[in-house]
Amino acid sequence: MAPPPRHPLDASTVVGVVGAGAMGTGIAQVASSAGHRVVLADSMGGAVDRARASIVKAVARDVEKKRMTSEAADALVSRIDFRAEPLDFERSPYHRCGLVIEAIVEDLAAKRSVVQRLSISTRDALLATNTSSLSVTAIAAACPSPDRVIGLHFFNPPPLMPLVEVVPRAGGSAPLVEECVQLMRAWGKVPVVASDTPGFIVNRVARPFYGESIRILEEGIADCATIDWAMRELAGFRMGPFELMDFIGNDVNYAVTRAVYDGMFNDPRYKPSITQQRLVEAGRFGRKSGRGYYDYASGATAAEPTKDPALGRQVVDRVLAMLMNEAIDAVYMRVASPADVDLAMTRGVNYPKGLLAWADELGAAVVLERMERLQAEFGEDRYRASPLLKRTARASGRFLPSA
Repeated sequence: MAPPPRHPLDASTVVGVVGAGAMGTGIAQVASSAGHRVVLADSMGGAVDRARASIVKAVARDVEKKRMTSEAADALVSRIDFRAEPLDFERSPYHRCGLVIEAIVEDLAAKRSVVQRLSISTRDALLATNTSSLSVTAIAAACPSPDRVIGLHFFNPPPLMPLVEVVPRAGGSAPLVEECVQLMRAWGKVPVVASDTPGFIVNRVARPFYGESIRILEEGIADCATIDWAMRELAGFRMGPFELMDFIGNDVNYAVTRAVYDGMFNDPRYKPSITQQRLVEAGRFGRKSGRGYYDYASGATAAEPTKDPALGRQVVDRVLAMLMNEAIDAVYMRVASPADVDLAMTRGVNYPKGLLAWADELGAAVVLERMERLQAEFGEDRYRASPLLKRTARASGRFLPSA
């Protein structure tokens, strides 16, 4: 069914946000900061009041640090219409909106229900889902006009993280994608376009950072502190994999890993770890629970790494080879362009270099040799080299154009 005509997205578009949790609140702040009128609604008790307090506190901090004037801060808050009411068919708080972004719990049935309700209670608004790992196509199918639906995956916290993954449903329109890319740029964001595949770019390509590090731990090659030290000090990552998992939440990281693994029909490259499953079962979620891979209790002794350069290099070479191979395969499988893959990893998760640029610097033949050595040692499909890596190594080629 052809979508109904709608007004193009521009500065006059009223933006709706469904859900006043951390993500919805942050998205509402970003949209208002770009000059839009915003409707932020949530029927959960106290959610809207907490959202208002959070935004007021955030802009007050910006005023204090002289990143914003007090007048601009007041104007930002005043442009947001905070509505503590349910989303129903008869009386929608979003009837004036030209764009509505759902930012509710990461559950397919719940998101489909919201999109289905929005399709009835809004006339011609573009409906966006902030899903991080669910199928945009499956969510869009709940809408009688699925061409109205697109994925806009913001990263947490939205006011600080620049990346937005723009994800069209299967068969989605190229002009709509470009319109959303331009809108995100107008909001001061860095948009990348990803195909509707499990994990999109970032959550797919980043899996080996966690999974291969856990595997090295399980094999007894190095402990958490040593692996973290190696990835920070020798590879240049801002945080090591175990401290980052504890920061994100092991429950969250494990859920994303399961979603990608299930979505990829149990491809062994994305296989979840029993170690992480047991931590989640024990309630050791990381910083938020006081214990994860590390102990955050008051007075706990900090784990000390073994600062052995040879051991550290062994860790780095193995994890980086897996990360580079995954980025290369994302290009091979047309998840995104080479430029967008590298942009996503540097601006979305702060990698020290784009993985494709890094592979070019190292040489495709070197990356391939490391992958083939791992597969020969373990005999697992987990370590299969991407066909694009093999072709590029044979041709002594590059993954990105020469500067």
